[in-house]
Amino acid sequence: MNKDQIIQLIEEKHQTLFNWIENQPVEKWIEGPKGKWTTGQQVLHLVDSIKQVNLAMSLPKFLLKLKFGKSNRATRNYDQIVTKYHDKLVKYKEEAKKFNANISTPSLKEREKLLAKLKAHQKKLQHKTNSWKDNDLDTMILPHPLMGKMPLREIIMWTAYHTEHHTKDLIENY
Repeated sequence: MNKDQIIQLIEEKHQTLFNWIENQPVEKWIEGPKGKWTTGQQVLHLVDSIKQVNLAMSLPKFLLKLKFGKSNRATRNYDQIVTKYHDKLVKYKEEAKKFNANISTPSLKEREKLLAKLKAHQKKLQHKTNSWKDNDLDTMILPHPLMGKMPLREIIMWTAYHTEHHTKDLIENY
């Protein structure tokens, strides 16, 4: 997937989420199905996740290379990343629950600010993706808590899918 396609994918996945949230009663922000996150918790989780990618992309490239190394394999496509993510979610379901157990519940007062923050980080990721060289997106790697080390291009595609994953959860369960 080239940079323009990834940027468009990020835009589409986030816009679907924002449209869904806009058409829901605001109470859903603080109420969720039993045993599931509230809409606010889902958004907070997405903000925390995308913020980490943006932070990493703000660091000097030599520092990323020094800390995490360089990719030693071909970059996976979007469908391969999605499949691997689902496999890991199944395999490490209990660990994933523990990893995400202590997420706070944002109040209704925080709703607009948190949504604005997600929109800003989404735009920032699109801009950063566009500004990086293709070779660097394929060779620089970052660690993912569930998937292991991944080339930056894969992390960015995963970030788009991660938004889709949580949007589907909201649509299906709320």
